[in-house]
Amino acid sequence: MKALTKMTQSAKPAEVEKEWHIIDAENLVVGRLAAIIANILRGKHKPSYTPHVDCGDHVIVINADKVKFTGKKMDDKIYYKHTGHPGGIKETTPNKVLGGRFPERVLEKAVQRMIPRGPLGRDQMRALHLYNGTEHPHDGQKPKTLDVASMNRKNKAVA
Repeated sequence: MKALTKMTQSAKPAEVEKEWHIIDAENLVVGRLAAIIANILRGKHKPSYTPHVDCGDHVIVINADKVKFTGKKMDDKIYYKHTGHPGGIKETTPNKVLGGRFPERVLEKAVQRMIPRGPLGRDQMRALHLYNGTEHPHDGQKPKTLDVASMNRKNKAVA
């Protein structure tokens, strides 16, 4: 009979198996979707999660330009950035970003702010693939479909 040991198993970078997930973001709430994506990118959904190892999976998000906000956040929420020069603070709203040239940046920035900063966080963010339409070039990886809308009724925005 094997004795039970009280040793915590720590995942090694070579032992990590990365899977691919695909999420259709149409009519999903940005913050809730970003939290789910961030947990998958970090690997917190796996029993072998280790904080200092990149054990997360790849996430493909299609229809990233069709995400929704609840309430009046589409016009009232303000994103700030600074140019680095005196008086160089700039502001924009999600409505302007979603209607602009790179609408997927709303979701990208929401996820990025939920990932730790540093080299590990940058590696985890490289596993996020955002696309505005329904087409993506990752069919060869055979991604598993993840239905975020059915996880919780609040994940889907009411039209």
